[in-house]
Amino acid sequence: MNKITSTTVLCVRRGHQLAVGGDGQVTLNDVVAKADSVKVRKIHPGGDEGAGVLVGFAGSAADAFARILANTGWLLGGKGVGSSEGSGICHAYAPDGRCISLLKILLTNFCIYECSYCINRNSSNVARARFTTKEVVDLTLDFYKRNYIEGLFLSSGVIQTPDYTMAQLVEVARSLRQDHDFRGYIHLKTIPDADGELLADAGRYADRLSINVELPTRVALSELAPEKDHRTIKLSMARIRAKSDEHAEARRAAKRVTSQRPSSRDMGRFAPAGQSTQMIIGAEPSTDADILDTTADLYSSYRLKRVYFSAFSPIPDASTRLPARRTSLMREHRLYQSDWLMRFYGYGPREITAGTDDSVAAGMLDLDIDPKLAWALRNRRYFPVDLNRDDRERLLRVPGLGVKSVNRILNIRRWQKIRLEDLVAMKAGVKKAMPFTICAGHHPGLGEAPSALLRQRFAPAGSTQQTFDF
Repeated sequence: MNKITSTTVLCVRRGHQLAVGGDGQVTLNDVVAKADSVKVRKIHPGGDEGAGVLVGFAGSAADAFARILANTGWLLGGKGVGSSEGSGICHAYAPDGRCISLLKILLTNFCIYECSYCINRNSSNVARARFTTKEVVDLTLDFYKRNYIEGLFLSSGVIQTPDYTMAQLVEVARSLRQDHDFRGYIHLKTIPDADGELLADAGRYADRLSINVELPTRVALSELAPEKDHRTIKLSMARIRAKSDEHAEARRAAKRVTSQRPSSRDMGRFAPAGQSTQMIIGAEPSTDADILDTTADLYSSYRLKRVYFSAFSPIPDASTRLPARRTSLMREHRLYQSDWLMRFYGYGPREITAGTDDSVAAGMLDLDIDPKLAWALRNRRYFPVDLNRDDRERLLRVPGLGVKSVNRILNIRRWQKIRLEDLVAMKAGVKKAMPFTICAGHHPGLGEAPSALLRQRFAPAGSTQQTFDF
């Protein structure tokens, strides 16, 4: 019998006995990638004999069941083990699709600032708590050794001074790395007003640094968070970028001398996963066009890895300057889709929102259809796109075609003509793509439906805005 070197689910039967097993931790050599994944599940308890039914799940199906069971306790009447929601363990997703579990906590929810949109503002009537640095270190190590998490996401309210708070955050990361040789992932939310040397120290120990811009515009920040300075935030971002560029150049110089890639041990490290930021949307009247303009500027000016959006949610005893209703979650979703279009599809920020029809407010995204389809409907003169002749840039503009599908089309058409059947085989959005494409055996024709009818075809029956506002 040949040795099995790699598997996710394995079933072995001998006589009348059956055994099912799986790699529940989804490991890569000695690295645990997804500790909460369970590949084998009992979906029926069995009768008097207790036989039951076991089913093996792999890949995304196993991930989906992990999330369902964590949230609902399904199959066990809410008495199951492993709930990860509301307990401080969050799920982040790597660029390659891996789910990464992080211990996401505040060092403290005390804060000297008076940001109108924050529940932890100085005047807020909430219970306060504070960890010591040792408590955070011990908690992280305990969870990590049990494979509950792959890393730490640490933030904090500002206590005493920005420098004091930042020093506490750095001390947690330093202790994990130097005192305990912690090899997991560390993400630090840095304090913009902190000294530049503290930010440099944070980058030596953390994998990623982030500084929140808080709100899309300088005017909004000055009105709702008067103690925070837009220029200071941008300056801190610039310092992190400069330090990262300096470190990268030193590594390139060392490689030119030795002809080998220098190790992190030899060169040190500085936030190898880069920096990111987050902004609240809907707390003030900025349009989606304003938000996307700010997002594009942040990417180009500070080379951010990600810009995250957080839909505004009302807080107790809120200022009258804040809206009384929660911002649509679909608006947040459409902004993420637009962000994706800018980063991977070559769209400009104003291009996404320019020329919106009368059903959408000026500068706002259409909530009923995705921004790529909305752009295509507003720019029918650009189409149809010939899948067998046009270049990659034009192909990326076709609704229903993602980056992977476009790359496959470019590869396949070197050897044969692209047909609709090929789009089906690569799991592309054929229905969306058909009105905008030409391929072997298909042409939209002169009688194709106008944009208004196509929008009606793809838009949901109800109003998305009403569904998500509450």
